[in-house]
Amino acid sequence: MHYITGIVLALVVCVFARVANFEKDRSFYPTVLIVIAAYYLLFATMTGALGVLAAELVPFVGFLVLAILGARPWPLLVAVGLFAHGLFDLVHERIVTNHGVPSWWPGFCLAFDVTAGTYLLFAKSRHPSSVHT
Repeated sequence: MHYITGIVLALVVCVFARVANFEKDRSFYPTVLIVIAAYYLLFATMTGALGVLAAELVPFVGFLVLAILGARPWPLLVAVGLFAHGLFDLVHERIVTNHGVPSWWPGFCLAFDVTAGTYLLFAKSRHPSSVHT
């Protein structure tokens, strides 16, 4: 169920962004990537363990850099960042022990990330001037 929810929610967000003209702003999808990556920081904060928060900051900074670079010089880096975050969801528990992460989160987030990344690549290839990221 969490995979289906992630796919549907990603499609709703992406279609809403198109209809509301949010995706015409170069910062929309990079902001989505930053927010997605920040959830692991939230889960770490919920544990109250500073070591877990510090461990989660390392990958967060990587996704932040992808979002920043994707916002201006290399827009396709945002889609790459979404796919990379989906892969990160697959291996996260092997890299960081974060007991604040709900058991369903990695599957949900993986489905969201891959769906949003696919949408972004598809939209960019079909309408290069309408999607700035």
